[in-house]
Order: sequence, then structure tokens, then C-alpha cells
Amino acid sequence: MAKSIRHLVLILGDQLNMDSSALAGFDPNQDAIWMAEVMEESTHVPSSKQRSTLFLSAMRHFAQSLLDKNWAVIYARLNDANNTGTLAGELAKAIEVHKPQQLVMTAPGEWRVLQSLRGVAKQHGLPLEVRDDTHFFSTVREFAEHAKGRKQLRQEFFYRELRQKTGIQMDGKKPVGGQWNFDEDNRGSFGKQGPGMLPAPLRFEPDDITLDVMAMVKDTLPQNPGALNSFGWPVTRHQALQALDSFIQHRLPSFGLYQDAMWEGEVWLYHSHISSSLNLKLLNPREVVEAAELAYKQGHVPLPAAEGFIRQVLGWREYVRGIYWTQMPEYVERNEMQATAKLPAFYWTGNTDMACLRDAIHQTLEHGYAHHIQRLMVTGLYALLLGVAPKEVHDWYLSVYVDAVEWVELPNTLGMSQFADGGVMASKPYVASGKYIDRMSNHCKGCNFNPALATGETACPFTTLYWDYLNRHVDTLAKNPRMLMQLKNLNRLTDDARAEIASQANLIKNSH
Repeated sequence: MAKSIRHLVLILGDQLNMDSSALAGFDPNQDAIWMAEVMEESTHVPSSKQRSTLFLSAMRHFAQSLLDKNWAVIYARLNDANNTGTLAGELAKAIEVHKPQQLVMTAPGEWRVLQSLRGVAKQHGLPLEVRDDTHFFSTVREFAEHAKGRKQLRQEFFYRELRQKTGIQMDGKKPVGGQWNFDEDNRGSFGKQGPGMLPAPLRFEPDDITLDVMAMVKDTLPQNPGALNSFGWPVTRHQALQALDSFIQHRLPSFGLYQDAMWEGEVWLYHSHISSSLNLKLLNPREVVEAAELAYKQGHVPLPAAEGFIRQVLGWREYVRGIYWTQMPEYVERNEMQATAKLPAFYWTGNTDMACLRDAIHQTLEHGYAHHIQRLMVTGLYALLLGVAPKEVHDWYLSVYVDAVEWVELPNTLGMSQFADGGVMASKPYVASGKYIDRMSNHCKGCNFNPALATGETACPFTTLYWDYLNRHVDTLAKNPRMLMQLKNLNRLTDDARAEIASQANLIKNSH
């Protein structure tokens, strides 16, 4: 290592890309890289064993790839005897030992981390250069410009702007296929026959680095949720590229039609399983979108599937990032619906008689994964209808999912799932009764509860709480044109029926 360090380049656990803006102009003769595993990042929310293992193993693999280039890497391990336990503490220690002239980093994915590292730089009187994150299609400034002067933000319009800007799935100035999105074609269920033979997910056998991390996580974070028996996530760029190729070849053709469907005991279905690789930056969204677009052009994938998948990467992913960075730090405290209930204890165990919740939570704890409908319309919906404090819901999602980085998780949870931002992220609360779950899955078939009933011993708690939610919030929801049909159905209930539903809803709330 050079005696005098010019740039100490800070690389965080979700910035594992060699083309990172922080590494632009890196000079191995006078610069060094700093990476740190710290307890704070696994305990400020209780990061699940799957999530912690993925982050730490991917970090160690990336650090090794830097060392293989003979680059100087200052690396703190979680179980080092003198580890201070915080990013701020480890960075301060590195500054005191190595005395760099300047700190350089790519903009992080979390407000809290940015403030912490800025504080350290200021404390030591060191310049900190925070560079744009070139991993994304758009910048936060572009999103802020898009948002300026709009009474309401809608993902669809930002998505269209990005399609036009990039030329992705465009035929001149018009969208390929003559329409911007194919949502209506992407809401299929498996029907009574079920999904049939599903393509096997590509999982990766833990190597020595991952096995070391797994042992350390079990030892140092025994109380954190989840299990590690099934760990098989991509932890290197090579593995992430294999996972992408497997999805494009085997699951993307049916992804569009079945992306909202659920089936008891089936964890993976036709989903991509690459969100964690994208969020750790083992994959670049451009290569992901390019692969999907090429598969469509070659006739391997129907247009609704290609467009539906591309919209999640080019549309939602860019949009939520813009929401996060233009709305923070106040955003995390938003609670438009004044929800104050505690998160039920079964979210940490899966011990519930509700079949859909039991299945979604068990697989979440087992694999650190659930697909977007399980998150939005099962675990998220139940918390919304129950009136759980949105910050508690946010903390749970950030804790349990391997792809959870705050910039993407918070707007999706607090905004889209819990409607706590009052419509910044979504145009209406995503509320439904148990009948929606019945339509999109086979969960209700073997469940103790009947999704058609709102009251009585076998009433589905989702259905009871759905009508109770509409009734409790009727004045607020009446101002939303997209809720009028649901409120019209509410108005058909008699006062006695409403009172009975409210009474049953209180029993459910008190049982948690």
C-alpha cells in the first residue's frame, strides 16, 4: 500500500460493481479502497440471516476480486476483535491510521448512511466527494425535474419518459405494440389445475467464503430472524449473470401472464430472483433490460411478458428511487391513515391459521424471499387492513428480504403497500378482501377461513378487516375517485352489518 493515500474510496455493501462511479479514475499506486462489515447494519433492524449472509458474502467476494487486481483494500470484518460496530467508527479508525487526503464514494442507497459518513468526513476535516450513481438509467435530479409542478406523481408517466429517452421498446416515437403497458394481459391465475411443471430455480452451492460467513452469522446474530439451510443466492457477478440467463431462458416467457399468481408451497414460480443481484449491483439494469428486449425481438418471449418485466426495472425501480431521495428524511415518518397497531408477532414466526400468510411468511423466513404479490397483497395487505404503524411494517420488510435496500424498500412498503404517504407513491390504497387471494391462489382451499364471509366463526380476517378498513376511513377514501366503486359496495351494507363487522374486526385486532 502507498505510504500516502490520495483517495480513500468508500465501497458499501450494495455497491459491488467494478464500473462504480467511485472507482472512476482509481489509481492503484496512490488510492485505496475501504469496506467494512459492521454490527449496526445487521441490527438497526434485525437483518435476517439470509439477508446478512448475502450482503457479507457478496462483499467478501467483491473485495477478493479487488485484491486479485493488486488493489489496496482496507477491509474490516464483522468478527474482528477491534471492530467498532458502526460504519462511522470503522471509517474514523481507517482515516486515523491511513491519513487519506480525500474520501470518494458513490451516493449510497440509504439516507442514514449518507448522513453518518458525511459526519465522519466533517469531523476529520476531510473533503468527501459523493459521486452520482451511474448504475441507474436516470438521476435523482431528472426525477426532481419531472416531479416539479405536478400535483400528482404517477409511475406510468415517468416510465414513458424513460422509454422515450432510452429508446427501449420504442418503434420510433411510439411504443412497440402500440401501447405503453400490457397490465391487463399480466393478471392470470393458475386456475384449479395449478402451475404444473415449473422450471427449477437456479441456486448456488455456498463456497468456502459463503460457508465462513454463514458460520459467523449463526454465531454473531443468533437472534436475527430466518434460517440458512436453503441459502443459494448469487454472491458474485458471474453467478448473477447465470441467474439472469436462467430467468430469460426458462421463466420470462410465462412471467407476464403469471406474475401476480400464487400457489401453496411454490416459492419461485416464474419470477426472476435477480432483484438482490440488481440491488447489490452485481447486475446492471441496462444489461437486464437488454436481455429481456432481445428475447422479445428473437420471438422467445411474448410482448406482455417482456414489457411487464422491463417496466419493473425501468419503471418502478427508477421511480421509487426518485421518490425516496426527493422525499427523505421526512418520508419515513409519514402516516396518512393514522395507523398505530403493533405488527402481529406471527410475522416473525409464520405461526398463524391464515393459510396465505403462513405460506408467505414461512417462505420469507426460510429463503429471505417472497414475490411482489405476496408482499403487496398478502403480508402488506394484512398489515394495512389491521392498521399497523407503517414504520413497523417498513422495519419488518427491511429486516427479512434479501433484496431490501432502503431506497427501494421504503417507498414500496410505506407508500405503495401501506398508503402512508397519502398517494405520493400510489394513486389509491391497495385494499382487497380475501376474495382477491382466493382468485389468485389456492390458499383458501385448505384454509380454516371462508373468503366470502366477513362475520361468523369461519369469516376470513382479510374480508372482515377489508370492510372495517373502508368503514373506518370512508371520509378520507371518498375523496379518491379510484375508491368510489369499493365505497359504493360498502354503502350497500346495513348499519347492523357494519356494526357486526366492526365488532368482529375488534376481536381480530385484540387477538394479536
